[in-house]
Amino acid sequence: MNKPVRHIAVFSGLLVLALLLQATWLQFARGDELSESKWNRRVRIAAFAQPRGNIIVGGHPITGSTETTGSDLKWKRTYTDGPLYAPVTGFFSQIYGGTQLEAESVDGKWLSGSDDRLFLRRTADMLTGKKPRGGDVVTTIDPDAQKAAYQGLGKYKGAVVAIEPATGKILAMASTPSYDPSVFAGSSGEDKKAWTALEGDKDKPMANRALKERFPPGSTFKILTAAAALDHGIVSDIDAPSGAPAPYTLPGTRTQVRNDIPSAPCDKASLKVAMQWSCNNVFLDLAARLGKDRMRETAEKFGFNDAKVDTPVRAAKSVYPSDIDKAQTALTGMGQGSLDATPLQIAMMTAALANDGKLMKPSMVDSLRSPDLSTVEKHKPEVMDQAVSADAARKVQQMMENTAGEGTGKPALIDGLTVGAKTGTAQHGVDNKETPYAWFVSYAKNGEGKSVAVAVFIDPRGSDIARDDVHGGTLAGPIAKKVMESVLKK
Repeated sequence: MNKPVRHIAVFSGLLVLALLLQATWLQFARGDELSESKWNRRVRIAAFAQPRGNIIVGGHPITGSTETTGSDLKWKRTYTDGPLYAPVTGFFSQIYGGTQLEAESVDGKWLSGSDDRLFLRRTADMLTGKKPRGGDVVTTIDPDAQKAAYQGLGKYKGAVVAIEPATGKILAMASTPSYDPSVFAGSSGEDKKAWTALEGDKDKPMANRALKERFPPGSTFKILTAAAALDHGIVSDIDAPSGAPAPYTLPGTRTQVRNDIPSAPCDKASLKVAMQWSCNNVFLDLAARLGKDRMRETAEKFGFNDAKVDTPVRAAKSVYPSDIDKAQTALTGMGQGSLDATPLQIAMMTAALANDGKLMKPSMVDSLRSPDLSTVEKHKPEVMDQAVSADAARKVQQMMENTAGEGTGKPALIDGLTVGAKTGTAQHGVDNKETPYAWFVSYAKNGEGKSVAVAVFIDPRGSDIARDDVHGGTLAGPIAKKVMESVLKK
């Protein structure tokens, strides 16, 4: 063989070898990545080749699938009461993918039928010629509680989360304003227009305020500060004078913090009186005496700073700051400073205190059901942490119940039920120039051992409410009451 031919042969051999190496790399090293890529048209065709399983609330499907024409994407998603349940379902679109329970990263593989646990069912369907279908996700959502939460929020921007304290089951998760996932579930021009309009809406209707957004919790956080002080022995007698002066000067500064109700008996008030009147000075002083490390330790036991709170949809991480000075530490005692939380986190905090300090992992999935309606997996309650001692939690319950009966929590009182509550009005914006947020947390228990904990958040910006009229008790309290009644007074 002459030299030029030999060079060509070697070069051609190298090309073939490179091709084989590349094919092997694509097949084995990147096979899963490419097969699941959103840019792979075959993946999209497969995702819409059959009806998806349904998301179930109260025994009834709130989703469906309808056959389409003129496209290789054969089925598209439909939703019943879409805006009501959008914070739970999320969306599943032929163009824009999926979120929430619909998403592939959560329970979407079960809904699509591609979950490994459905392999035998898929095989049987192929052999019998039966049309394949995904499995169902049965939620923990109480339809009455969900409606009470959504309708109670009404025109306001806000969120409601209701949790069963003993199990962590999420009974309601509402966020307003909301949207209808059906309007962009397909791939038509109208679907694209609907998506563009929602994306451009300044009120962010597709934002899940209950699960994915954080806000300063304001005075609702005082129940955690009280629990921390009791758990660490800073306070033992909730009726003893605190010694905290009103107004209170932040440590290391000349800044004085006053109380929202000038006539309230807050000067050197006991912890019980401070909870009843929401006395800032007492909780600022408690946080300063606890210090940042003990405050953060307790907050983390309630779920703060945990980046992996899955419901199974992952929540945004609620933040108790680590690098703060004494003045900022004191401010966290009243739910201000560098402190942010999701409404889910605030509901978890309230539920744990109502459950004698035991924090249960929150979940909105009760079970997974195969296409033949048999239960394949049942949710089991899971303890996340004993956030504070049972004794500390019960003392906080005593104070919250007193606050509901005699203080700012009266809007949540329900005849025949034991109710504990705490209001919150959270400052935000530079120098508190923005309209404050309104919060309300509460729990209710009946005589049969059943209970529910609720967190209500309202952002009044854009509404007709005057700044001075923004109060957690008047705005958010009645919503919490309706949700609790819907669960416990069937």
